[in-house]
Amino acid sequence: MTSHDRVSQPHALASETGFPALASRTDFLSQILTLIRLRGEVVFSAELHAPWALRFEPGSGYFHVVSEGELLLAAQDGKVVHALAGDLLVMPQGTGHAIGTPGASPAEARDVLAAQLRDDSLAIHIGDSGPCTRMITGAFRFEGDNIPSMLAVLPSVIHIPGSLETEDKGWLEVQARSLLSEARTPHPGAAIMISRLIDVMVIRAMRIWVRTAPPEEKGWLAALADARISRALKVIHDEPFLRRTVAELAGMAGMSRSNFAERFSTLVGAGPLHYQTRWRLLLASDMLRRSDILVSEVARRVGYESDAAFSRAFKAQFGMPPTTVRGN
Repeated sequence: MTSHDRVSQPHALASETGFPALASRTDFLSQILTLIRLRGEVVFSAELHAPWALRFEPGSGYFHVVSEGELLLAAQDGKVVHALAGDLLVMPQGTGHAIGTPGASPAEARDVLAAQLRDDSLAIHIGDSGPCTRMITGAFRFEGDNIPSMLAVLPSVIHIPGSLETEDKGWLEVQARSLLSEARTPHPGAAIMISRLIDVMVIRAMRIWVRTAPPEEKGWLAALADARISRALKVIHDEPFLRRTVAELAGMAGMSRSNFAERFSTLVGAGPLHYQTRWRLLLASDMLRRSDILVSEVARRVGYESDAAFSRAFKAQFGMPPTTVRGN
């Protein structure tokens, strides 16, 4: 690697914008989320009287903000969550789920939406006499073909109870109402505004969840709560194009090499060197998609001495050569 390549570059995207000083102050969760772009698809309110149930097919991610009543959510992986008024539910993986009251036969959400949603009424209504649940729901998708593989280990359901005491308390209802208002009054720019508001909601939910969820539910994000592993991750993310050995990273974490490698793999789901390579290639992929830089220049910037070595590593990670990404 040349001395130019070893210059500290806190974030590939930041180096493209020319603001490395700002990027150097960015935490690595933000860096990961920078690569994730959401596109909002639909936002609607619902008034649902028991008994009722809705099934959401796989494809989109969803969130539900429960403003009144309660519901049961059953994820496709078998996880069941009981949500009360004030709770937020986010299903980031898009694997499908069902919500409703116990024992009710679920209707297909897509059929109910097709029958009831109109341009002048973004609302659905089921039943008229049983106990009522009111909520605001939105659908979204992660854009791009190379969604960071770290998202694959997110839970099927992120549940933020309204009773949770955090400094964020009170933001959810305001955010949900803003979303619904924007959807109901489609001023110019409404589509991008809705996507941005959903983006903020999902990221904020993830941030609260990282701080409050039990360690066994956090997957790789549990590393954020481990001071020693977090230090090593920060080094990798602050200087992603420097090749560091396991021993170097262990020293920065203040651990023995073997204990560090074992702890890192347990929390992150990948070994230190594999994670380091994967992160560099994710940044390279995003550079290819967002700029006109030659593939050979991207390879050099992320630390590969030859285009062939970069292409092999990239194809092993993403299943396609970098030239295909540039051509999309």
